[in-house]
Amino acid sequence: MKKRVWGFTVAVFLFVMVLSGCSKSGGGDAAESGNSTGDNGTTGKPASISVFAPQGSDADLNTNWFSKQMEDKFNIKFTWQTTTYDASSASEKRKISLASGDYPDLYLLVPWVDHFSQAELLKYGKQGVIIPLNDLINEYAPHVVEAINTHPYYKAMLTAPDGNIYGIPQLNECYHCTYEAKMWLNTDWLKKLNLEMPATTEDFKKVLEAFKTKDPNGNGKADEVPISGSVNWNWTSPVPFLMNAFIYDDDQTYLLMDNGKVEFAPNKEGWRQGLEYLHSLYQEGLIDPGAFTQNADAYLALGDNAEAPILGAGPAMHPGIFLSDKSRLYADVYNPVAPLKGPDGTSYATYNYPSSPGGDFVLTNKASKEAQIAAIKVLDYMYTTEGATEGYLGKEGLDWRKPQEGEKAIEDGVQPLYATIPAKDGEAPHNSAWGAMAQYYHNKAYRDGIVQDTDIYKDTGYERRLQEATHLYDGKEPSEVFPHWATWVDPSEADEVSMLRTNIQSYIQQNTSQFIMGKKDLNKDWDSYVNGFEKLNLKRYLDIMQAEYDQYKKSSGN
Repeated sequence: MKKRVWGFTVAVFLFVMVLSGCSKSGGGDAAESGNSTGDNGTTGKPASISVFAPQGSDADLNTNWFSKQMEDKFNIKFTWQTTTYDASSASEKRKISLASGDYPDLYLLVPWVDHFSQAELLKYGKQGVIIPLNDLINEYAPHVVEAINTHPYYKAMLTAPDGNIYGIPQLNECYHCTYEAKMWLNTDWLKKLNLEMPATTEDFKKVLEAFKTKDPNGNGKADEVPISGSVNWNWTSPVPFLMNAFIYDDDQTYLLMDNGKVEFAPNKEGWRQGLEYLHSLYQEGLIDPGAFTQNADAYLALGDNAEAPILGAGPAMHPGIFLSDKSRLYADVYNPVAPLKGPDGTSYATYNYPSSPGGDFVLTNKASKEAQIAAIKVLDYMYTTEGATEGYLGKEGLDWRKPQEGEKAIEDGVQPLYATIPAKDGEAPHNSAWGAMAQYYHNKAYRDGIVQDTDIYKDTGYERRLQEATHLYDGKEPSEVFPHWATWVDPSEADEVSMLRTNIQSYIQQNTSQFIMGKKDLNKDWDSYVNGFEKLNLKRYLDIMQAEYDQYKKSSGN
């Protein structure tokens, strides 16, 4: 029914990043870098650091402005080993470097391209190929220490079960990415049909019925598609948004929390009721069958249909996923639906911490002491507001500027911090920033400070539009959620967990679509479906997840 985000094509993902700010901006407080600035711990000759990193076709890390800034600021000299932003080739090249023994002092990676998994961090850490960073961080990186101490999820995410920090993941608190299973409704059609924004599952069904039968696009054809979706990304399925009106669906682990106990959603009565509702929509022709089979391009084609608008409702993190037609995307056409209330008042929103566990900054045993100190100081600089902005955007006055009087940040009541300077048509790339490679501390406070147009239906106000949409979902998750982004798998159980998870998730996805489409009968086949989890060893899986959760509570200090 879906695949995880890392399966995106790079081109589409970059489009999403530009539109929605998922390329995430960070930075902590406005303090300067303190003891992160200055030399590399020695005097005289620069410390040499060989770095493995992705490099875009329009960039040159050797001559890059931010590269030079870091070299001058910390008395170092970078030697770059570059790969591309293609996930497959980047991962392959990194693994070859490790296997051959010809690996660098430092890996600087981008999580949505390729980075060290938690299992790899433990493996290479125990082998001594990569070095623990605890002492370096405590001595030379005060801003990293502050970030760890003020973000419990982050602390758990980067602290291995043995207490060591083998790699630093990026902390990128993309607010609108935190509630990704949104629903966008064609409010032009609502107005034409004199309908209200739906608040309950029954309201929503009535709206879809009207979309199907009352020709809201006015072309005299019954060509309207009430609701669709795709199988490519977990947030483009219609299931989680609608299922959340019956039982919490995180659309990834399918786990629930009950006073610290890990439980399972898809075998509970609430899940069955959710499937019953979804089946009723499908049976009445209100859900496009393509929602369970089509790819991202086919979904986009529905939103961009040239003859007339035909899509009524679209599940997506933001409408740029199913729209590229700017006349519809940057217009008051598709607006967010708040989480619906089910028959018993249940109303949840899918929550996902928007940072990924693993290692993006990883030092190896080939780095000299001078290189280790210099590298950790560069990292610490990127945890300051100044370093975050320069590293991600580039040079002040060329790529970004300070806010002007009267400009507003995307979050009400927040002091604006910076505004991007759009490139002019035909202008050559500036080669002045590290871009996504520098997003180590783009916390919510920093991201909230970006200047945006107050008109949310302009391209320059798109991020504000997503910010405001997310307010409808914020806080609607259960009081406890399973923190899969911050848990570690015991290496001895990694293969078993992977097999169990794959089999269970595949079983859920296959049966969910079969029940919705009527290929299985909820009255006749539900018990058999539930019993099927026993054959997949669900109990063992939940026991392991419980152990992971308990370890998370310990490492995060919660």
